[in-house]
Parts: sequence; structure tokens; C-alpha cells
Amino acid sequence: MGLTFVEGMVTGPTGKQRSVRLLVDSGAMYSLLGHEHWKSIELTPQRVMEFTLADGSVIKRGVSECLLTLSQGQGHTPVILGEEGDESLLGMVTLEILGLKLDPFRRTLEPMRMMLARLSRPRKD
Repeated sequence: MGLTFVEGMVTGPTGKQRSVRLLVDSGAMYSLLGHEHWKSIELTPQRVMEFTLADGSVIKRGVSECLLTLSQGQGHTPVILGEEGDESLLGMVTLEILGLKLDPFRRTLEPMRMMLARLSRPRKD
């Protein structure tokens, strides 16, 4: 399986920005910012959540929100506040917020087909 990385810009609540390299992880729900990235844009935990690692162990991490800008667009997204040594990840929630999907064969981010359900009303002639 190949690895896919994207370059992005994260912006915190005070307007501070930082360039970040994100590993696209289709198995991760939330995106994760490495410790140095979220500290530099002055994020603070808004809540604490439990996460299960691949080995089955459970950890608690702070979660916040930032503005993420990629070449394909931008949007506000929840992010896990990583600890020292954690790799910055781009997870599925963020991809969906941005209307993107991972093409695993080309290892690229592509626009997602967006669906909208609508109740149609009978026409009155």
C-alpha cells in the first residue's frame, strides 16, 4: 500500500498559520495535528475524547478545531491534538467536510460526488 501526503495550511483562532504536511489516512476518522503544529497556531483542547489504537489500546487526547486549507479548498475541521512524535494525519471527517475522497490507485485526492435529497412536490397545473 502506498502512502499519500498532501501539503496544507492550518489556521488557529488567533489567525496564526502554519504549513503542515499531512499523511492521508483513510483508516482515521479525525485528522491529527502534530504537537508543534497545533501549539504554534495556539489551539487549545475543547474536549477530551478516547481513541482506540491499531493494537487495541485506548488513549485520551484533546480535540480542537482549526481552519485547514488545501489546494482543493478549505474548511473548518475537528483535529486531535497530537503529542510529541505523533505524525500529522488527514482523516475521513476532514475529507468529507472538504468534499474530497482518496483515490487509492492514483494516490490523489479527488472531488467526491455530492448527493442531495429533495422532496419533490407534485406540480399544480
